[in-house]
Amino acid sequence: MNNIRLLLVSCFLLICCHSINAQKVKERETKTVFQTADPWKPETDVRADAAIVYGTSDRPGVTFEQRVQSWKDKGYQTQFMTGVAWGNYQDYFLGKWDGINDHLKEGQRDRNGNEIAHGHLVPYIVPTESFIRYMQEMQIKRVINAGITSIFLEEPEFWMRGGYSAAFKSEWQKYYDFPWRDQQESPENTYLSNKLKYHLYYKALDKIFSYAKEYGKSKGLDIKCYVPTHSLINYTSWQIVSPEASLASLDCVDGYIAQVWTGTARESNFYDGVRKERVFENAFLEYGCMKSMTAPLKRKMYFLTDPIEDFPRDWQDFKRNYQATFSAQLMYPMIDTYEVMPWPDRIYLGLYQVAGTDRKERIPRSYSTQMQIMINTLNDIRTSEKKISGTHGIGVLMANSLMFQRFPTHDGYDDPQFSSFYGQTFPLLKRGVPVELVHIENTPFKETFKGLEVLVMSYSNMKPMTPEYHTYLADWVKKGGVLVYCGEDIDPYQSVLEWWNTEGNHYKSPSEHLFERMNLSQNPTDGTYRYGKGRVIVMREDPKHFVLKAGNDRKYFETISSAYQKKTGKAIETKNSFLVERGVYTIAAVMDESVSNEPLTLSGLYIDLFDKDLPILTKKQIQPGEQGYLYDLNKVSGKVKAKVLCGASRIYEEKVGKQNYSFVAKSPLETTNVSRVLLPGKPKTVKVNGKSEQGEWDETSKTLLLSFENDPNGVNVSIEW
Repeated sequence: MNNIRLLLVSCFLLICCHSINAQKVKERETKTVFQTADPWKPETDVRADAAIVYGTSDRPGVTFEQRVQSWKDKGYQTQFMTGVAWGNYQDYFLGKWDGINDHLKEGQRDRNGNEIAHGHLVPYIVPTESFIRYMQEMQIKRVINAGITSIFLEEPEFWMRGGYSAAFKSEWQKYYDFPWRDQQESPENTYLSNKLKYHLYYKALDKIFSYAKEYGKSKGLDIKCYVPTHSLINYTSWQIVSPEASLASLDCVDGYIAQVWTGTARESNFYDGVRKERVFENAFLEYGCMKSMTAPLKRKMYFLTDPIEDFPRDWQDFKRNYQATFSAQLMYPMIDTYEVMPWPDRIYLGLYQVAGTDRKERIPRSYSTQMQIMINTLNDIRTSEKKISGTHGIGVLMANSLMFQRFPTHDGYDDPQFSSFYGQTFPLLKRGVPVELVHIENTPFKETFKGLEVLVMSYSNMKPMTPEYHTYLADWVKKGGVLVYCGEDIDPYQSVLEWWNTEGNHYKSPSEHLFERMNLSQNPTDGTYRYGKGRVIVMREDPKHFVLKAGNDRKYFETISSAYQKKTGKAIETKNSFLVERGVYTIAAVMDESVSNEPLTLSGLYIDLFDKDLPILTKKQIQPGEQGYLYDLNKVSGKVKAKVLCGASRIYEEKVGKQNYSFVAKSPLETTNVSRVLLPGKPKTVKVNGKSEQGEWDETSKTLLLSFENDPNGVNVSIEW
């Protein structure tokens, strides 16, 4: 009997191990995802690898489990997402879960007592212990019981203007061990308030994800946990506090989705004294911020783009800015996993304005075709060893505490449109330097400094949360790094109650501790100072002035340029464009407000992936303020006999014979496919679902241009030559 029991246990363990190993393989293969709150529809069958089903709410006629199953039935991996700071949790707020009907009081509130809400009965929450238990027991448990093993808790957000509810005041007392203080009354109160908001969501995610992993383990499942979040840049700009980079150090966090899209990237900013939208540049920095946040720890990162945005615009506006953000995400060749879109129902079925008219329509066929061509390339594109064009090795330091001192303002000190950050980055970026963003929280990891020659920093808009960071910075300089410190250290947050002025420390600002650590005087003037094999360059000007004043970034750039040249023996390359090659894909962007107004001209043999007609080009000219996405036909392997190179459908069941080629194309209903098919020679017959089609043959590229109406059930194409 014992032998039989032992055999059964052994078999069970083998099955569990096989299940977990299969899970890991599946996880690695999940390259493209999208999020949806709706069940499968033929009009929204976008053919990514995984459907992230949003929310556990049951709806009339369809349960959460049925929504999940509807996508599984169509061959999708299924994952789960819900908000951790807000959501349709009426069973919690109205007392159905635990019989306590005053949980609405736990919502975030502003100074006037107004609830900060995402919708009716959907407040932004102060993550109390009871709310954390609710998320564990009512959300996470149900999701794992449904067989889902990838969980995304999105947007851990606490508004800076919040912090006035009874729930927050109670959390303040527990965390600081002294009574709540109004954040409006002093810089110190603001800093302490935002620091607590940061901690609350750090703690909440740690507890919820840890529970998910343990509960999953009890079911023999390996649960993966992810945080879809806006970038640190955007949250600071929009005056929201979130744990951001610190989450990467949690064992229970497996990765992120970088929620960057037109809505975040179009936040206006200053450069050369002018405030305006700079979508490509902003998106480039946002994606770079997210990439750098997790790079040393090798956590998984999905980059998101959205073909539309939350705020209603016209279709032409959506298309132009989608191209800008899409190009920006591809500028990071070390990332090749993507959320191809959120909310396909609103993209394919929503009504938006036609440019220049009062008319609203569903997505134009021309745009849906182009969009599907673009997102289908994301299933194919891979990481690349090729670097983006330009001078590498120049970084700008960031810290989570950027979110602690944006709102409200004190003592007349302001940082309009987050200009202290852009003052350090735009003078480089606009001259064609692919500036790196470095998170101070990652300085304990050696990988953080890999390839870095010059690092710019300022404590005008952020503060170090621990003195240990200065040890790592000083050590990097001592070994040969060049640190450029910009700032007057006059903002009112220099004197907040923190480690540099408590527990026996008496520094007037955190930079005094940093300078002392590198054997400098505590308050050095403008100049260059040696420390070990490296140097420290001090610029006593607040970096916000580099962009708020027209022409005021020249000295800053010349300082960086000189420092880089002395360190490496090479001059910084200045230009108005960025270009990167990723296998057969070429991505380029040309900036305005740069060193020249010249377009970028590329010569070769290309397919234009931003044109829904997929034209063959031997020359592509990209104007300032525009981007290009090209398929380089000269890089197609000679071993490839027949293949769909690109198109507005995902390709399945490919079969290549001596004189024939067939495949099945799938994409949403009510959209049009346009594809370029590589063939050995001009085809004799082309059949689509058994009917003869002509197509357009291009002898130069040896490609057939083929078009037909899409069908999520599949369109059968066969070609003979």
